Amino acid sequence: MRGSDPRPLASFAWNWDEVSSMSKDRYESAPPRRRRRRRRRQRDAEGFDAGQFVDSLERKLDRAVDSAVDAVDAAVSSLRPGGRDDGSFEVESADARTLREARQRADEKVDFYRDCVKYGLIVVPLLIFIPPLGFIGLMLAGLKLGRRYYSLHVEPQLRERLVQEEVRKHVQENVTRERQELEGEHARSLEHLSASIAHEIRNPITAAKSLVQQMGEDPVAKDNVEYASVALEELERVEKSISHLLRFARDEELRLSPVRMSEILDSALETFRDRAQRTGVRLERQFDCEASLVGDPEKLRRVAINLVGNAIDALEEAGVAEPVIEISLGENLAGTEVWMRVRDNGPGVDEAQRERIWSPFQTSKETGTGLGLPIVRKVVEAHDGTIELESDPSGGAAFLVTFPKERRPAGGGS
Repeated sequence: MRGSDPRPLASFAWNWDEVSSMSKDRYESAPPRRRRRRRRRQRDAEGFDAGQFVDSLERKLDRAVDSAVDAVDAAVSSLRPGGRDDGSFEVESADARTLREARQRADEKVDFYRDCVKYGLIVVPLLIFIPPLGFIGLMLAGLKLGRRYYSLHVEPQLRERLVQEEVRKHVQENVTRERQELEGEHARSLEHLSASIAHEIRNPITAAKSLVQQMGEDPVAKDNVEYASVALEELERVEKSISHLLRFARDEELRLSPVRMSEILDSALETFRDRAQRTGVRLERQFDCEASLVGDPEKLRRVAINLVGNAIDALEEAGVAEPVIEISLGENLAGTEVWMRVRDNGPGVDEAQRERIWSPFQTSKETGTGLGLPIVRKVVEAHDGTIELESDPSGGAAFLVTFPKERRPAGGGS
């Protein structure tokens, strides 16, 4: 323009609309980076608006928070398939969880077979028309499908087999260790029992042998009658110990029938009536009901006789001024069990003897065999019952026996 007209630029009449249009076209046709620099220079020239910048940050923060909440909701929904839209939870049953997992595995297998068909439709034509490209596609598809086949079919079975092997190995180790412990405990129990039996039988036999030898040295001595009486007592003690030992070791058959525990206790107390009057022991009977159950009447009577007899022996040895034995009988609130309690006001059982009283040949009586309470416990457990020694703060000993009222009417042994 200036080459054709020598006038200065200031003397021209400028069309500013045309100039502005040319500038706008030039701006829109410029590269993006140049346009960003131009916008930045314009903002710097106009000044920084802090309020607008804060509003923009708040909008971006709100969008980020909404996205995070949506992601959390999606994760929670995936973790609780039985969840509701209102945020509450439902307990997924085992059947529903199994069905959901089975459907998920079925969907994965269907997707796998669908992908096999899809890759086959792509790779087979390539192998026919473009073999090099087809081989490359076959290798890629084989790698991908092989990995999925391993994860769907091979890996679960392999994991299950390895888990079963580990469980079987640990179970065998535990069983072996427990068997060794039981065998060791059984061996120690046999050793203790053998020593106790030898002690219980050897002492009376040794005493009887000594007395018989003295009688043989002087057959016409006046003390021979007394020696013979003592020897017979010692032999009777041996016979009693052997009889109790056989009863403790033998599994006797239970003859079950409907019985009333009140009648069994009355029959047992009747056998101690003369002895109680002679020793001054007061027997207090506290029965709340008849206490009907299914059991062996003779063995249940033996349990009652043993517990009451032990209480009378303890009171006699302690020399209690006013000996009392309470025999209580009742049922639980549900009416499913019968309980019997024998309590005395004697010296009781100290802490050291509480666990040892259930072991064979553990007795504090001079003429006892130490097999009474073990036999009682065996009979009670044969009736699916329990027996325990209660701690009485007022002193004395209290044995609580509990029996279930109903049993399977089987004719087998205990």
